Amino acid sequence: MKSLLTLLFVLFNLTVFAQSNGFSGDYNRTINTTENDLLDYKLTLNQDGTFVFHYYSKIKNGIPPEVHKYGKGKWSAKDNVITFTSNKQEDFDEKYTLDFNTSKARFVTKNPRDKSDRIIKTKLTFVASAIPWMQRIDIFKI
Repeated sequence: MKSLLTLLFVLFNLTVFAQSNGFSGDYNRTINTTENDLLDYKLTLNQDGTFVFHYYSKIKNGIPPEVHKYGKGKWSAKDNVITFTSNKQEDFDEKYTLDFNTSKARFVTKNPRDKSDRIIKTKLTFVASAIPWMQRIDIFKI
């Protein structure tokens, strides 16, 4: 009986660990407009619970025409919602200026029970953010 309980406990922990690793990785979204403007979003979720974000835009009539914005901090997942936090003392400096404290993203992937041929790319959809241009942005897992 002890060995059966131990086996069930180990299998449960392996399952939980495997699910948490599905969130980490590199995410990217590149948007090219008809006017040859470029918007590029890059997000890396590390397995240690930290993240790094880079936004690049090249807009011909923009002032300035090229913009680089960076953010970093910690992330945590509950169910399929990823919550981002940034510590003002540790995560902000001259380079890292984006505040992700109120940002939340939904992790979207194809359900393992879905046996159809339709393709659903794994992505993060930002559902809330203090950064106005981040709301409702889909960033796809590479």
